[in-house]
Amino acid sequence: MIVEVAEQDFDSKVVTSQTSSLVDFWAPWCGPCKMAEPVLEELSEQHTGKVDFYKVDVDQNPGLASKYGVMSIPTTILFKGGQEVGRQIGFGGKAKFVDLLGKG
Repeated sequence: MIVEVAEQDFDSKVVTSQTSSLVDFWAPWCGPCKMAEPVLEELSEQHTGKVDFYKVDVDQNPGLASKYGVMSIPTTILFKGGQEVGRQIGFGGKAKFVDLLGKG
């Protein structure tokens, strides 16, 4: 399951989490973001209890996009111990997300 997260709860859910977190920066109007969504949903089910999956709407949370240097979407960032450990820009298919998850 992918949970929506916003600026006010990002730190408490992602940065201070003891679990690795995969955060999808997206927007409703973004075609590649829509292609990535079912793949990320499938991966979230496969990694239940190991990795938390979140998504950030960049239109609603421009401060987070700016803070993490998100210049194009989709951008998917893997956090571990509150630190970025990997990043995937664009939709490169399931294999690219699996590679990203392997960095955590």
